Amino acid sequence: MPTDNMNTFKNKSPLHSALNSIPANFRDKIVKSYLEIKQRYLESRYESVGLSAGKFCESVLRLLQSLLTSSYTPFGQQIPNFADECRKLIQLPKTAGVESQRVVLPRALSFLYTLRSKRGISHVGGDVDANPIDSATISRIADWIMCELIRIHHSLSLEEAQALIDTISTRSLPDIWDVAGKKRILRKGLNYRQQVLLFTYQDIQNGVLTEDLHQWTEYTNLTTFKKSVLKPLHEERLIEYDKESEIVYLSPSGIREVEEVILKNSR
Repeated sequence: MPTDNMNTFKNKSPLHSALNSIPANFRDKIVKSYLEIKQRYLESRYESVGLSAGKFCESVLRLLQSLLTSSYTPFGQQIPNFADECRKLIQLPKTAGVESQRVVLPRALSFLYTLRSKRGISHVGGDVDANPIDSATISRIADWIMCELIRIHHSLSLEEAQALIDTISTRSLPDIWDVAGKKRILRKGLNYRQQVLLFTYQDIQNGVLTEDLHQWTEYTNLTTFKKSVLKPLHEERLIEYDKESEIVYLSPSGIREVEEVILKNSR
């Protein structure tokens, strides 16, 4: 049985650093619930996605309450009416805070909370069964909310914040499963070069170790893997294969290959 904290929370996420200016009691809960959404979505645990989304919405709402009114619903105390609490923030005067935190984020939270509550994702007797489309929507809205929080509160350089936001926004792949410290491609029919491109697409900024790619693709021989898979991809400029560091980076051409060919053909 998978455990949500198995690999996700062993080390502090870069999101903790990006949101360092947010008080820890809010930040830790927001990051944890966000990463739970992403992990459970990747594992196709759609009912659990909704449960994590509820925690995420409630944690972000409490943060906004604190920032805009200097008071918030205590953790452990039920929020009586989530939509009403969002409306209270939207109706605050302009002097209360920046428009994104006062108007845009509460509206996004209200929609996200309504989606997880009314579409059968986290409650028995919902209108329709939980499904991948609902969970994908939840995942993407949560991405946007996290990106907006980083944009407003980041303690990184502008370049670092933008890189982290871009990674969150575009590189969540349901085709990749994180399990027991390894990664596996769930979609059938992809050859080794396509698998390498997908794995490196998920971590464009940092690259991926050659040894990890070899293990994750389950290619038989490491030397042959480098010669037959990585070398041709490098020559085609789809990847940068750094032989000194043994790290593989996806190139702009590789990104286009993933987005316009591999991912498009999976839809």
